[in-house]
Amino acid sequence: MNAEIISVGTELLLGHTINTDASFVARELSAAGINLLYTCTVGDNPERLKDAVETALDRSDAVITTGGLGPTGDDLTKETVAACAGKKLVMDQASMDHIEKYFKGRLLSPTQKKQAMLPEGCTVFPNHVGTAPGCGFRSANGKLVAMLPGPPSELIPMLKDCAVPFLLKDTENAAIVSRIVRVFGLGEGYVAEQIADLCEKTNPTSATYAKDGEMFVRVTARAETSEKAAAQCEPVVEDLKERLGEFCYGVDVESLEEAVVRLLAERHLTVATAESCTGGLVAKRITDIPGSSAVFHMGAVTYANEIKTKLLGVPEDVLKQYGAVSPQVAKLMAQGVREAACSDFGIGITGIAGPDGGTPEKPIGLVYLALSDGKDVWVREMRNTGCTKGRGYVRFLAASNALDMIRRRVLGLGGMEYAAYSREKHAG
Repeated sequence: MNAEIISVGTELLLGHTINTDASFVARELSAAGINLLYTCTVGDNPERLKDAVETALDRSDAVITTGGLGPTGDDLTKETVAACAGKKLVMDQASMDHIEKYFKGRLLSPTQKKQAMLPEGCTVFPNHVGTAPGCGFRSANGKLVAMLPGPPSELIPMLKDCAVPFLLKDTENAAIVSRIVRVFGLGEGYVAEQIADLCEKTNPTSATYAKDGEMFVRVTARAETSEKAAAQCEPVVEDLKERLGEFCYGVDVESLEEAVVRLLAERHLTVATAESCTGGLVAKRITDIPGSSAVFHMGAVTYANEIKTKLLGVPEDVLKQYGAVSPQVAKLMAQGVREAACSDFGIGITGIAGPDGGTPEKPIGLVYLALSDGKDVWVREMRNTGCTKGRGYVRFLAASNALDMIRRRVLGLGGMEYAAYSREKHAG
């Protein structure tokens, strides 16, 4: 099946809103074995949208639209697509009931009610987050059409739960299961080389994806039932875990911080953080996870040297001799915050995030991270090996390295002190 995505919205063309919808849809189509041949973005103009839809219906087996299903005057996707597909709009009572319930106690205007007008005979995709339902149907020339709302919080669950199953309902092996193997400390290119044989297989498929400072492998299988598809994925996931070893931090977890919080909670361990250049980012990422109150004791953002001394007990002479950005200070920060919080582990981070402040001896991107467990202290050095990607990237990568150090200490793994991304296989 060959598919096409049409993203609707003038705000996308003007760059006021980043078009993340297309990437979400593209990934789900790829995982479902649907070939994506074209994508395009059209403003809120019925004539240009009509041209795009007619072209798509002519050359593709399936057309997926995102955006333009809301109540405002420029939300014209349904009307335009339905006309091109030879469908008239009719009231869907279930959608209207949902809209009326959503606006109970508030004014329900006629423009809000128009969201319940859908192509006759379509499969309705309920919207459990907002008011605009999506839908799927076949056009007059037999092509599949799926219309989805624009906000990602509404689009993503509707895409996974409704649109993809609709597109696959008349195909064999319609049940799809995907597993995510997450990796920190190895670059996408290196991993792709190591699992090239797995990436060549067609069912299950294995594909690598890069993220900021880490990557993941997505394993997807298709079968008659979800149980059979899951069974097909399992040996590949186990193979990946074996090949990637200690760099694999979890399967089907959302983030490194989720994996770390889970590990700490399972072992009834606690952590505290003292951060300089990361400005509390490690603490934020940990406390973003539900249940983190059981494992996180405190976080201190100690930017100024005098605060490092007053709160963490870092001696002034150490700061003068080695400078704030040094392994010596990072160690003392980790020890100081662990003792202050009476935690099992303490994290200390100090560095130069940029874009200013670097020197030849201490360049932008240099970060020292320390972990103390009350007995031993480990220090990891992080420095850029190429061009600096920016302040935000340095801070995020430093926070990820700190989380990785916690994970490795809890699991008793090596690699606590490796110079992050200093070897070719650690290239991001």
